[in-house]
This record gives sequence, C-alpha cells and structure tokens, in this order.
Amino acid sequence: MTYIFYIALLFMMVGVAFAAIRFVKGPTAGDRSVALDTLTIIMVAALVMLAYIFDRYIYLDVALVYGVLGFIGVIVLARYLEGAL
Repeated sequence: MTYIFYIALLFMMVGVAFAAIRFVKGPTAGDRSVALDTLTIIMVAALVMLAYIFDRYIYLDVALVYGVLGFIGVIVLARYLEGAL
C-alpha cells in the first residue's frame, strides 16, 4: 500500500515542477496566481498523504490551516489584480 503513496507523491512532485515552471514563466499575473494556487493545493494534498504515511495526524491540522490561508491569499491577490484593493 505504501508504494501507491510513493507513486502518488512522485506524481505530485511532477505537478509541482510543472506549476513552478508556469509560476516562473507565466506571461501574466493571472497565470502566476493560478500556478501559486495549484502549488498550494498540491502541498495540502501532500501534507495529508504524509500524515497518513507517518501516522502523525497533526499534519492534517497544518494542511487545513495552510489550505485556508492559501484560499484567502488567492482571493486577496485576485482582488488586487482586479483593482478593487
């Protein structure tokens, strides 16, 4: 069962690489914000999987807080790019 988790973590690392490339090369600020949100989602999923693998469920609380802060950050960034802030 743990091999499946390691394979999933490998796919997540590939997703992080692609999102990081888009974050660096993104031609617009909107592309960069979407890439940052994608990185946040992947990191939350990785924290949840690591919590299960290492049997440390405190990581779930960290993932929850990180997800909420990432969501709020994307909303603030979108409002800033829109010109409403």
